[in-house]
Amino acid sequence: MVTVIIGCQWGDEGKGKMVDFMSQDADMVVRVQGGANAGHTIVSGGQQYILHLIPSGILNPKTTCVIGHGVVIDPKVVVEEIALLKSLGVSVEGRLKISNRAHLVMPYHKVLDRLKEEAASAATGSKIGTTGRGIGPAYMDKAARTGVRVVDLLKPEQLKKKILENIAFVNKVLEGVFNAPEIEAQAIMDEYLAYDKELDSYITDTGALVNQAIRDGKKIVIEGAQGALLDVDLGTYPYVTSSNTTAAGAATGSGIGPSKIDKVIGIVKAYTTRVGGGPMPTELLGETGENIRQVGKEFGATTGRPRRCGWFDAVVVRFACEASGVDELVITKLDVLDQMPSLKICSGYRYEGELQKYFPADLDILSGAEPVYEEMPGWQAPTTDIKEFSALPAGAQNYLNRLEILVGVPIKLVSVGADRMQTIHK
Repeated sequence: MVTVIIGCQWGDEGKGKMVDFMSQDADMVVRVQGGANAGHTIVSGGQQYILHLIPSGILNPKTTCVIGHGVVIDPKVVVEEIALLKSLGVSVEGRLKISNRAHLVMPYHKVLDRLKEEAASAATGSKIGTTGRGIGPAYMDKAARTGVRVVDLLKPEQLKKKILENIAFVNKVLEGVFNAPEIEAQAIMDEYLAYDKELDSYITDTGALVNQAIRDGKKIVIEGAQGALLDVDLGTYPYVTSSNTTAAGAATGSGIGPSKIDKVIGIVKAYTTRVGGGPMPTELLGETGENIRQVGKEFGATTGRPRRCGWFDAVVVRFACEASGVDELVITKLDVLDQMPSLKICSGYRYEGELQKYFPADLDILSGAEPVYEEMPGWQAPTTDIKEFSALPAGAQNYLNRLEILVGVPIKLVSVGADRMQTIHK
């Protein structure tokens, strides 16, 4: 049984908690795309864990956790996360597997990422809003066929050759385009050769590992990063990430065939958030948006940046669910809305007097779109200790039922708090 978990908004939907929750019954959790620009926060037994690359299933001692080849890996982050988990009493030995085909984020990727954002901001006053973790440049090298892969760590001479070739090109760009200091190749070679010694025991052919687990009838959870609206092909381009964040990325990033996927679960907040630039039709710029931000602790797990907050956008979620063939939804952070006297749901967009039937590719239309809202009464009662759907306030039940109808996908789970146990079956 292979279950894919993806975000169906602009990321930060609570996928980490849901992967942790579902991994209690899973044999394997596989991360398939993105890099250390993703931050998954898990709360278990009162302890908070923030993971950027190691799959969220690592807290289950019986679960094998795989970093697939679709991920771009910063080895420094992996080493730090292994050390952190060990210090908190979480064993990773024999359970963490890293794809030998995955590409590496190099120090020069981070330099290029930062300089490009600074140049864009200076030239136009506008920038994508990357995390500066080098993810985009790493995927650029992958597409250009000049990337450094994990398997290269196992061959010191090959690693040195690739680094020297890439540094020679990067230094020309730094000098000629950005008027920035050159990068010293030897320090990078020494640093990455040291990573081989620390990570060698975790490196394997994860594609073969996952496919064997499928043949053995194991329960596998595939963990997506970011959200569907950040997909490099289908998202609000260019305000997107550099990988495929829809369910399609699950196959290409893990090495399994798409026919092996049995179920796709979409994770969405009970409202909408976004980090970085780009249009967000339901964004709330006043007191209500700030209230949601503070109550929901809407600050990035990776960067600490405040998230933009707004009403639930059913147009966005419906589009994301359709693009990924979502079978069922999980609604997170319902409790953040507990004290709202009334709520709005965006059921459509109006642009130049016309109702838009589909989520637009043209960002000018999206930026100028006027949300068409439905308003519903709030419930103004706490939900954090509720264990059954039938025990939720009538207003909360009505709100969730309306979301289900507008999106066209059944809701199966509702999260009413950060802890693993604060989850309700619908």
